[in-house]
Amino acid sequence: VPLVESGGGLVQAGGSLRLSCAASESGFSIMGWYRQALGKQRELVAGFTSSGSTYYLNSVKGRFTISRDNAKNSVYLQMNSLKPEDTAVYYCAAIGGASTYWGQGTQVTVSS
Repeated sequence: VPLVESGGGLVQAGGSLRLSCAASESGFSIMGWYRQALGKQRELVAGFTSSGSTYYLNSVKGRFTISRDNAKNSVYLQMNSLKPEDTAVYYCAAIGGASTYWGQGTQVTVSS
């Protein structure tokens, strides 16, 4: 698995977490962060477009910030003002060649 995620955990509503995703090998471009809540489909939370701009799911705009460190081939997701509905497994995704790669996922649980 070329992607290593960290930073999930349990936090109270209103709290913050910072997720990290690092590509352990060269040749992978990290696209962004997805999440999948129990019983729901995986959705794109935040990502980078091909033009270099950023995309955010409407429900996280103003609360989440995606950033990258190209020197470390890493992408981060700063999550503030967390809500119980943000509870999910968060995955980072990367493109390598013609394939999409996924991290192992990190659980984020927001208690009310």
